Amino acid sequence: MPFTPPIHIATVSDMHKLMLVPKPIHPLVSVVRMADVTGCADLVRKTITYGFFSIALKKNFDIRLRYGRRHYDFEEGVMTFVSPLQVIGIESENLQKMDGFMLLVHPDFLKGHALASRLPDYGFFSYEANEALHVSETEENMIMGMFGNLEKEIENTLDAFSQNVILSHIELLLHYSDRFYNRQFITRKSHGIDVLSDFERMLRDYLNSDAPANTGFPSVMHFADGLNLSANYLSDLLRNLTGRNARQHIQDAVVDKAKELLSTTNLSVSEIAFKIGFEHSQSFSKLFKSKVEVTPLEYRLSFN
Repeated sequence: MPFTPPIHIATVSDMHKLMLVPKPIHPLVSVVRMADVTGCADLVRKTITYGFFSIALKKNFDIRLRYGRRHYDFEEGVMTFVSPLQVIGIESENLQKMDGFMLLVHPDFLKGHALASRLPDYGFFSYEANEALHVSETEENMIMGMFGNLEKEIENTLDAFSQNVILSHIELLLHYSDRFYNRQFITRKSHGIDVLSDFERMLRDYLNSDAPANTGFPSVMHFADGLNLSANYLSDLLRNLTGRNARQHIQDAVVDKAKELLSTTNLSVSEIAFKIGFEHSQSFSKLFKSKVEVTPLEYRLSFN
């Protein structure tokens, strides 16, 4: 089957045309009320990319959206964050039953402002760093108010202060979204514990097999794929549960495996390094000493 590239929606104005809503007051930033959207039917069962950032709070949305690695419905309040060129797909035909807001921000609107460099750092702007944010009723009301304030400010007569004021509102929205994501990790702790258990089992099985010698040092992406999560979301989840991200968990497990081999086998340091996925024994020794404060050979000699 031939590859079909995603449909690219380059500008905020192009998005307004597709949604069949009035053209934006400002060509680089706009707030759209989802209840006003009647278009986008041509995008059903297709993949799309944006040339701009999108922050959306959607509810009562009878639709399935393929957002990164997962599918979501929007019967309840859910926030999504899409960065330029991120691939998403619409997989339902009923586009009429929806509510909420969508903020569209072209990168050019951020030029000359500190937020331009900080905004891509928010992990939830990529499906490689997040899952959708499910908001509580209280959180939803707060977010709706922020969208409303943004809408009013964009509709005001533009002046020398407009860009900074609008960007300040956007930054506040991002700060609250960051807070709510951390709340989500806490309130869904039982799910996180299940993920942690599965991750530790997969990591243990990997290190006890021939996989490290055959495919190399265990990567975060390998386990994230196995758990059907994005790599950065897995790291954020583990960090909130344990204080250590996925890479730190992997390094600790690798060092523990090395300790086992150093104390129970006659394998050389180089052989152990290769067995647990290192191409060069120097890299293994450096990691081991950073964690244990002695070299692998010194650790082995301590048992004699």
